[in-house]
Amino acid sequence: MNSASEENYLKIIFSLAQQKDKKVSVTKIAESLGNGTAAVIEMIKKLTEKDLIEYDKKKGVTLTKVGFKTAVAVVRKHRLWEVFLLDKLGYRWDEIHNIAEELEHINDATLADRLDKFLGFPEYDPHGDPIPKSNGDFPNTSKILLSDIKPGESCRIMAVKDTSTIFLQYLQQLGISIGTSIKMVEKIPFDNSLVVLVEGVQKTVSSKLGESLLVE
Repeated sequence: MNSASEENYLKIIFSLAQQKDKKVSVTKIAESLGNGTAAVIEMIKKLTEKDLIEYDKKKGVTLTKVGFKTAVAVVRKHRLWEVFLLDKLGYRWDEIHNIAEELEHINDATLADRLDKFLGFPEYDPHGDPIPKSNGDFPNTSKILLSDIKPGESCRIMAVKDTSTIFLQYLQQLGISIGTSIKMVEKIPFDNSLVVLVEGVQKTVSSKLGESLLVE
């Protein structure tokens, strides 16, 4: 059985591997977890010994088949718990991530499947992230960044890249959530800020926000 700390490392490696360059370095893992490099290297040794990852200084860290399966299982539990906390227990959008971080480490062979069935087999969590099926498959997604939308084009918010409490609370202030309709009005060259219509109401937002929202 893997510890919660080991599962967190596998989940972070999985998440980083989904990014464009695919290379997961020790530095990136340390930055994502807020840990020192020495602590990360020590954990890499443990995970390598358990055949959960492979490490090459040039290629970085990669998950083995066993490591990938374990990481996906943790991700699945996390995202199912987020749906449960929001839909069934009435927690707010910005409250569920940290609680799910604790619940995802419950090790029970049938819990995730029972939770999935109870929730009606949701395909996406409240932040718009796809929920893996029991066989490890993910729903098809075709999303682009809000910042990539051209002036005059419209889109819908499908997912958030940042699940921090402060960011989600900021989105609530703007009236933005999953499913919100957005129309790009203008991109301001000076600072790359965006003028958008949020459900018909004009707002000016930063380029950072535009790079933190996924749309279709």
